[in-house]
Amino acid sequence: MSKRYTITAALPYTNGPIHIGHLAGVYVPADIYARYKRLTGNDVAFICGSDEHGVPITIKAKKEGVTPQQIVDRYHKIIKDSFEDFGITFDNYSRTSAKIHHDTASEFFKTLYDKNEFVEEVSEQLYDAEANQFLADRFVVGTCPKCGNEESYGDQCENCGTSHNATDLINPKSAITGNVPTLKETKHWFLPLNKHEQFLKDWILEGHKKDWKPNVYGQVKSWIDDGLRPRAVTRDLDWGIPVPVPGGEGKVLYVWFDAPIGYISATKEWAAREGKDWEPYWKDEDTKLVHFIGKDNIVFHCIIFPAMLKAEGSYILPDNVPANEFLNLEGNKLSTSKNWAVWLPEYLQDFPDKQDVLRYALTANAPETKDNDFTWKDFQARNNNELVAIFGNFINRVVVLTNKYYNGVIPTPSDFSTIDEETLAAIKAYPSVIESSIERYRFREASQELMNLARLGNKYLADEEPWKLVKTDGDRTKTIMFVALQIASALATLSEPFLPFTSTKLKNILNLSSEELQTSWSEITSKEILLPANHTIGKGELLFSKIEDSEIQAQLDKLEASKKANEAANKVVEPQKDTITFDDFTKLDLRVGTILEAEKMPKAKKLLVLKVDTGIDVRTIVSGIAESFTAEEVVGKKVTVLVNLAPRALRGVESEGMILMTETPEGKLVFVNPDTMVSESEAGVSNGTSIS
Repeated sequence: MSKRYTITAALPYTNGPIHIGHLAGVYVPADIYARYKRLTGNDVAFICGSDEHGVPITIKAKKEGVTPQQIVDRYHKIIKDSFEDFGITFDNYSRTSAKIHHDTASEFFKTLYDKNEFVEEVSEQLYDAEANQFLADRFVVGTCPKCGNEESYGDQCENCGTSHNATDLINPKSAITGNVPTLKETKHWFLPLNKHEQFLKDWILEGHKKDWKPNVYGQVKSWIDDGLRPRAVTRDLDWGIPVPVPGGEGKVLYVWFDAPIGYISATKEWAAREGKDWEPYWKDEDTKLVHFIGKDNIVFHCIIFPAMLKAEGSYILPDNVPANEFLNLEGNKLSTSKNWAVWLPEYLQDFPDKQDVLRYALTANAPETKDNDFTWKDFQARNNNELVAIFGNFINRVVVLTNKYYNGVIPTPSDFSTIDEETLAAIKAYPSVIESSIERYRFREASQELMNLARLGNKYLADEEPWKLVKTDGDRTKTIMFVALQIASALATLSEPFLPFTSTKLKNILNLSSEELQTSWSEITSKEILLPANHTIGKGELLFSKIEDSEIQAQLDKLEASKKANEAANKVVEPQKDTITFDDFTKLDLRVGTILEAEKMPKAKKLLVLKVDTGIDVRTIVSGIAESFTAEEVVGKKVTVLVNLAPRALRGVESEGMILMTETPEGKLVFVNPDTMVSESEAGVSNGTSIS
């Protein structure tokens, strides 16, 4: 029986593109679920949109010298386009700067205001006198009171995940001016979560004890057990939705009040476009509402938004919130600010037509119950060892042999053997097996069951060996190929939620365009025959291609470049040494010299023994540069030499001076080099020339 589903995916924040952490945590599992629900005949509204308010956008706009609207316009397009290119099938992708959203959020606020669901409080908030403004959460940085992280934001510590108020921070500073803020009185409206504590206990802790994921249930229980407190729903800002009641001048709705209402406004926008009524998708008890989010949004979707919906009174509550944990990258936490990420637009450019490879790799390694790690080597292995060697190999063999033996016409089978009947029965069982995993939000497990169907096909062909039997038993070969083609047909349908581009390709290869040949999810179980005899399939084409080591190395090199850039940016410049007089400086005798000879000092990892022409004499200098330069590299090099340094014995060799060196931001040793002065005259600078 058909059922109505409202499926939401967390609104991505429009201050940067989408990366693989977002995809693995939210958008790939949400799309799998939505596609599967459509395939099984349900009425689906798959809703998302850009979250375009809040402080980080205003900070980025100030840094770039543009308006917040210009920032959100830019990233809304980038995000929307990359979702479409990646095959995420939102029924509507909206934005919170749209008029319909402003109207919906304002109306929602006014409804709660009129029902006296808010608490109005005058409180002391952090204020930056130089910037002449109250500091919203993300405009304050300080030490987290829980874990001691010195770079915690005013609303949440990204190190330990704790949510708090800006006034809870130790040693807070303004992110605008760097000044220590003062406290100043301001009026705000608060949602009294403590008032809804018993409802939340009954609804979640009792009602969803068995069907919500342990990581979600555990986090919610921890919040409720700690005792819920009123939460501000307004902010002193000029970017956002104006507070639509008296006394709200100069204030906007707090972004985490307005953002989840974006699901409702986006549904309204979609329904108006499609000529539908939006209300059943949010107000009919027969509708199943499912929120797909990452773990950092659990509190908002499982406590704050349900409390808002309950207070409003006419909305349904989420049936499930299957939040995922975080995805790390090559052993390190994903970081947008440090460019430690795999950005979706870049992936689509670097790996054209390989959307399904990333979908599969992220699903097979999804952080469903704990943080997981994405590595490029695993990505390559998933493609080469599974998609190419198992799925692609099976389809290729079936299609090639059918074209070779029967000119692409599906043969008529003879009597089925026991193994044939067992194989056909196994095909019929796969929809319910995969369905069971998806319904429990175990998408990793579901993707492996799909791959198991391809494995079944490979094993069947390997055991039955039609390429041998074709010479001796034509009837048996026809039966084997007929059964194998039934597996291929089932894969074409069952792969769609996981590998949509591959599914389309495979349906084209099998020539399934006519309506009578299109098979729904449930028909794989109920239909006796999926691909009938005498149907003509198309020519073979590779569904997947091998990914070479060089392609993976290019991605690793890109990450290594990011790591070095971060190290350079974070490198601490040594403070100035004690002040010296001019007379002190004149005691240093710096000369231009040339390295005539160089050899590695035996049993010393860092030392080179150099013969240097200083213009005064030729002398021996021992220099600790062997890890950066070979002896051959430095011969003939012009160098700057401190010639009046007292001699010093190093491993039995007397060193009579010092070569001047420095480091690049990446930590590479370089010579303080007089070669740069050569351009001043064609002859260059002579050895022995003083530097002053």
